[in-house]
Amino acid sequence: MGSHLSKQLERRKAISTEKKALIDLEKSCGCEFPGCDYMPSDRKNWMSGVGPEKLHINKIVWPGTHDSATNKIGIRFVSRPFAQCQSLSIYNQLVAGTRVLDIRVQEDRRVCHGILKTYSVDVVLADLKRFLSETESEIVILEIRTEFGHEDPPEFDKYLVEQLGEHLIHQDDHVFTKTVAELLTKRVICVWKPRKSPQPKHGDPLWSAGYLKDNWIDTDLPSTKFESNIKHLSQQQPATYRKFFYRVENTVTPQPDNPIMCVKPVTKRIHCYAKVFIIECVKRGCADKLQIFSTDFIDKEFVDACVGLTFAKAEGKA
Repeated sequence: MGSHLSKQLERRKAISTEKKALIDLEKSCGCEFPGCDYMPSDRKNWMSGVGPEKLHINKIVWPGTHDSATNKIGIRFVSRPFAQCQSLSIYNQLVAGTRVLDIRVQEDRRVCHGILKTYSVDVVLADLKRFLSETESEIVILEIRTEFGHEDPPEFDKYLVEQLGEHLIHQDDHVFTKTVAELLTKRVICVWKPRKSPQPKHGDPLWSAGYLKDNWIDTDLPSTKFESNIKHLSQQQPATYRKFFYRVENTVTPQPDNPIMCVKPVTKRIHCYAKVFIIECVKRGCADKLQIFSTDFIDKEFVDACVGLTFAKAEGKA
């Protein structure tokens, strides 16, 4: 009992120290970066606002959500706080400016997060198609993976193509150098990551797992995650040379040996430092490497920071 208490005290001290490190960094780094003064007039149509004809796919800083379809997962006030990473529906996330969705599925096509499950993936696709029907120039990256510990849904690739076929941008390395305008009227890059089923091939309507990469670390320490994100990002090639999407997640993860297991209070430790991360990317010379930037509980400040840097890149100012 004594050793357990001692360990918990050490953990709380480490978390407090790391919180202070980010607070101090925020105070020292200033508040400006290229594009920080750009404000999208309509987040639902922000790609259209920046300009589809000058917005290259490899220069976009894509605002993304982590565990996107968890707004209604589990039982409210019971299991939901331990697995919910977003409070908005998929449709409302897209309207708010999200352009990368992270969807985990199990055998029966239900969305899940670990052992907890929620609505059918049909709900996700219906929300996405509604958004596409209401906009003209917004491109969405839809990542769907079979959750760890589960089997692939049968013939899921065929199902995705049946549901989204008219909107799908086919797997092709040339996509990265094209503008949004050059890809329209196709609107969705769907990355399908099965556990055992065959991967999509070049030219297929779906994209294979290697086209969306990240370096996720399992920690609830905010400064550790922040610096790990910077380190791994700095080791990448600039986005204009890559033939895959690279994601940075502005999230931390509840740990089983910590009394606080709910997602929201843990992720708050890093959530508000998204803008600081972008500023540090600029200062450390890796803003040209930042591509997909994801978060829990996405909000307008997060979207605006991503869109601002995207605008600066499109204008040749970053």
